[in-house]
Amino acid sequence: MNFEELSGLPPGAIDHFHSEGIEELYPPQAEAVDAGATDGENLVAAVPTASGKTMIAALAMLSAIERGGKALYIVPLRALASEKKAEFEAYERFGVTVGVTTGNYESTSDWLATKDIVVATSEKVDSLVRNGAEWLSELTCVVSDEVHLIDDRNRGPTLEVTLAKLRQLNPGLQTVALSATVGNADEIADWLDAALVDTDWRPIDLQMGVHYGNALNFDDGSTREVPVEGSEKQEAALVRDILQEDGSSLVFVNSRRNAEAAAKRLGGVSRTELTAEEEAALAELAADIRDDSDTETSRDLADCVERGAAFHHAGLSSTQRSLVEDAFRDRLLKVISATPTLAAGVNTPARRVIVRDWRRFDSSAGGMAPLDVLEVHQMMGRAGRPGLDPYGEAVLLAKSHDESQELFDRYIWADPEPVRSKLAAEPALRTHVLATIASGFARTRAGLLEFLEATSTPASRPKPAVSRR
Repeated sequence: MNFEELSGLPPGAIDHFHSEGIEELYPPQAEAVDAGATDGENLVAAVPTASGKTMIAALAMLSAIERGGKALYIVPLRALASEKKAEFEAYERFGVTVGVTTGNYESTSDWLATKDIVVATSEKVDSLVRNGAEWLSELTCVVSDEVHLIDDRNRGPTLEVTLAKLRQLNPGLQTVALSATVGNADEIADWLDAALVDTDWRPIDLQMGVHYGNALNFDDGSTREVPVEGSEKQEAALVRDILQEDGSSLVFVNSRRNAEAAAKRLGGVSRTELTAEEEAALAELAADIRDDSDTETSRDLADCVERGAAFHHAGLSSTQRSLVEDAFRDRLLKVISATPTLAAGVNTPARRVIVRDWRRFDSSAGGMAPLDVLEVHQMMGRAGRPGLDPYGEAVLLAKSHDESQELFDRYIWADPEPVRSKLAAEPALRTHVLATIASGFARTRAGLLEFLEATSTPASRPKPAVSRR
């Protein structure tokens, strides 16, 4: 579908997308338009990373604005909010205004009433609802990015309740939910009374595989020789191998400490592939990082950056994160070792993604436990971006033949788990029940039960015991 076939967008929008080199819609985007995305219809888009989810959201929001409405884009992380704000601010050239709010302090952020598109974290939207921000009643379109995080026991209940409250505030609200990894997209669509676009189409191929010994074995049965030299770590061999093709790497590990340690080691690999011009540019980047803050973390990051590597975790400042992400997208930085937060939608494409640590400490399990398929697939989806890579590779690491087979069975050939509500768990239920009552969304026992009925899919709906007293 060509952009010229679209109607209902603000004047100048199609010219803007043409200026960005976008001439036609990807198949999932065209399917979303056919399902009513630009006509105000609810939609769930279960579409692989790099296959155009953000454009689906943009078309829905821009068409809502052209009809005289207002849009809210909900993200899970502050870093993602900043990225999306920068992306949407390009629309200001044809008259669409954008604002972002992520703080957790008590505020209605009244200045956002003048903005056409508001980008916010789910926690901030929850705060706005509790504080009675009047402009929320003006919303006509809400986009929930990474909607599978409803399954997250920490932030999931807040996102779930927030969506339910926004839909109660605005009965005619268009809800657009996006995810690259959700095992029960049909149930999410049923909950949101939405049409479903569920596809595995990608603009470039993604190969998934397991590295064991000196071989990288892929899901299609092909094999690539990637020898490990002497005492070299597997991830170092894989980074070196793809660097020789001028490709970049993302290495996912399970802690901040491991991310920093891995970056220090991998810098020894990346530095050998740097040109003199790249070394000079990296030295300037390292100086900017040191100028940002005089901490041990900052100094360690700068030292890694000088060698073409970096680490990425929640302990970095927003400036440091932006510097690292931009340099990686520009292919100046060759490798990033990161905690899984980087997989949550932030645009950091890599030719090869290496999931080094597929276990993480879980206090409820009393030790190390395997990651969910959904989370591993989210990391793997970072591999390959159109216009930057001819293909993408996602690799797990095995220490034995049996473990290699286990990883294929557990992750490569497995479907993501169904998304399930975590609202029934304490203290989330107590917190949100009290907030729902205090903010006036339920004033009677029957009203509270009715609201809870609207919070999640039938298969995962919490069934709390509500006192009659």
